[in-house]
Amino acid sequence: MSAIAGEGIILASNSASRKAMLEAAGVAFEACAGDVDERALEAEMEDAEPAEIAQALAAAKATAVEAKGLVLGSDSLVEVEGRRFDKPGTREQAAEHLRFFSGKVMTLHSAAALARDGRIVWMGSDFARLKVRQLSEEFIAAYLDAEWPEVSYCVGVFRIEGPGVQLFDSIMGDQFTVLGMPLLQVLGALREEGALPS
Repeated sequence: MSAIAGEGIILASNSASRKAMLEAAGVAFEACAGDVDERALEAEMEDAEPAEIAQALAAAKATAVEAKGLVLGSDSLVEVEGRRFDKPGTREQAAEHLRFFSGKVMTLHSAAALARDGRIVWMGSDFARLKVRQLSEEFIAAYLDAEWPEVSYCVGVFRIEGPGVQLFDSIMGDQFTVLGMPLLQVLGALREEGALPS
């Protein structure tokens, strides 16, 4: 279990997009990622719904950091035609994912959890649907030339705030959910917990 001293809000993640969301919203926080075996937890929940798995992972991250104050854990999970996808481990795997996504609808589940003293005090989740356009082999190669290895840290093999937007014909859902965290729900929960002024 990772530990961090002091009061306040702790983001249990090293995700650049989650940090950027909180910073842009004016939320003061410290980042300290806990040690969570995400693949083992997913394997234990093999038959669960994707939204449940995302929530369980967010909760595991929130409780993996021992801190004074509130710990915010968050996780995202991609589902296409009933198949769940993790972050690609290699560039070849990223290309395989993109070939599978081509022309299909991707459902992106994002979840968040708040823990205080190692106990979950709030959980929330949301989802977005992203229609992937037909992707040529030439586009996939050029895209990965530009975006690898940065997208190795991204479920869905994209950064929507960057060239990843070129993967899609249309997006239905909250922009923050697509970025990887249901931010409006999180802000509401932080206000309810007294961590932000209401």
